[in-house]
Amino acid sequence: MNMALSEQIVIPQGNAELRLARTWDQPRGFWGWFTNVHHTAIGVRFMVTSFIFFLLGGVLAAMMRLQLSRPENGVLGPDLYNQVFTVHGSTMIFLFAVPMMFQGFGVYLVPLICGTRNIAFPRLNAFSYYLYVVGGLLLWVGLLKTGADAGWFSYVPLSGPEFTPGKRSDFWAQMITFTEVSALGVAICIATTILRQRAPGMTLNRMPIILWEKLVISMAVIFAMPAVMVVSSMLLMDRTINTQFFNPSVGGDVLLYQHLFWFFGHPEVYIIFLPGTAIVSTLVPVFTRRHIFGYIPIVTSVVATAFLGFGVWVHHMFATGLPQMSESFFTAASLMIVVPTAVQFYCWLATMWHGRLQLKLPMLWVFGFFFVFLIGGLSGVMLASVPVDWQVHDTFFVVAHFHYVLIGGALFPMFGGLYFWIPKITGRMMNDFLGKLHFWLFFIGFNVTFFTMHFLGLRGMPRRVYTYTPEMHWGGLNMLASGGALIMVAGVIVFLLNFFQSRATGRLAGSNPWAAGSLEWAVPSPPPHYNFLELPTVNGREAVWDALPNQPIVTGVRDDIPEVLVTNSLDSEPQHKDELPGPSIWPFLTSIAVSIAFIWSIFSPWGIAYGAIPVVITLIGWLWPRGHSPAPRLETRMEGTWTR
Repeated sequence: MNMALSEQIVIPQGNAELRLARTWDQPRGFWGWFTNVHHTAIGVRFMVTSFIFFLLGGVLAAMMRLQLSRPENGVLGPDLYNQVFTVHGSTMIFLFAVPMMFQGFGVYLVPLICGTRNIAFPRLNAFSYYLYVVGGLLLWVGLLKTGADAGWFSYVPLSGPEFTPGKRSDFWAQMITFTEVSALGVAICIATTILRQRAPGMTLNRMPIILWEKLVISMAVIFAMPAVMVVSSMLLMDRTINTQFFNPSVGGDVLLYQHLFWFFGHPEVYIIFLPGTAIVSTLVPVFTRRHIFGYIPIVTSVVATAFLGFGVWVHHMFATGLPQMSESFFTAASLMIVVPTAVQFYCWLATMWHGRLQLKLPMLWVFGFFFVFLIGGLSGVMLASVPVDWQVHDTFFVVAHFHYVLIGGALFPMFGGLYFWIPKITGRMMNDFLGKLHFWLFFIGFNVTFFTMHFLGLRGMPRRVYTYTPEMHWGGLNMLASGGALIMVAGVIVFLLNFFQSRATGRLAGSNPWAAGSLEWAVPSPPPHYNFLELPTVNGREAVWDALPNQPIVTGVRDDIPEVLVTNSLDSEPQHKDELPGPSIWPFLTSIAVSIAFIWSIFSPWGIAYGAIPVVITLIGWLWPRGHSPAPRLETRMEGTWTR
């Protein structure tokens, strides 16, 4: 099918590059920081902020390992240990894993890979970042005096008003609301960008796998996040206005909390894990110098994993006394969800087998992911069996499994992705020697720490305990696990030194230092504020590799206003052009108004009613029509054709 690419606009004579730079220029200075809405700036902020929370969560983990390193240790008391344990888990799940793997990488990379100049709904994207920051600060400010102490899951009745007086669980519940509203906003932006702003020629069958993953995860976020927002709001209402959602004596149900929480919680595991597999599916073709083997099976596996992820939540509840028929169903579903992941593994291995493997630094982390996640997956199959789960439930065996899955499925690919894309973000290459030292320290330290915990769990050591007696003979293994944690800390310190040194004096990266095939490598490093001087078209799944010598470009998009090309969802055919909103202070002001309402509701239910007033005012300012730039005269001209 042949089609005209664009319409040619008659513009005044001059330098189009300078006009684009002026049109898409990002505001500077202190005030400009709060008005910037461009996806590259917000994406970097998500990544930096989430990494800071990762470091803070790591400090809390080191404190726990120090406390457990020997019997009857007195470094942390029971109350402080509960707070440290709760804030550590909440930070790693809600403030680091999803904001880094989905929001950070997604916001920065998706528009570049789609071949557009900014993310859809850029002000909503910026608003989502500010809400995320406030939610994280709320949790950590609470730790200074009234830290949450009922676990990162905050099960009732432990987190209810009878057993946790004060405001500790209220801070946790509203942190959930902040972070999940933020994730929902970003999911809408990313999904819309992928569906409506892809470069012409990038049909669904040509979309890079990372775009498929971001689209599928966006849908999962939209369906999963409301469940945990609802259950945390129900907990907050039980605590503040005396509702009885979880009080069995008046008709409530404590298991209702677990059902709603884990209906979110298990898709959350795949919301964290699937971005890691997408990074692997991106790196393997680059460093084997061939297209990915099994593109359609991998895409199908991503969709199937997200779909099945909504049907396995009860395997977290096998010890709660559910009917045996229900347990049998969720056991089968838990075993079934292994199959799509296995398909992806086989496709990666086939790609490497038939390619020319280059063992560059990012690929070290891919092989680390293979090893670590395979162990986590095998222990997950064990836990899918009800009798085994009964024996090791709430022991350190589950802690080991959980970290092998999430760190293996998220942290190892994350570091591989950072070493791969930091040259694009900063324009400078990371030091290869320090990068390899980081990998081996982290890999060895991780396995020493968490593989040891399997044996602690099988020897009966329960999790969520702050001390133990010498007679239990757990001291040696705990000391070994704590030693492994120190090695991991050393690895992270090496990464930070590498980043700051390379940022200042690293070798210049160039536009495509890895000779990769996706569109983000078709622009300079770091990308200009307008991303693409000439909007690209796509001729294959690896746009750079498959480009024709005379690959057509899109013309007709204005360079004097922030305009983007809108294409249809299925075949990415040009439909119309849209002017995106520019820098604005209103997303920040709206986030402050929403934050005031949410935080006020912790102390009084009237906070929602009265807090809605400034929210409405700021929304009016945000949405107040500003008018549109007059359209220039158009001349239709064939700029090029392609065959679809």
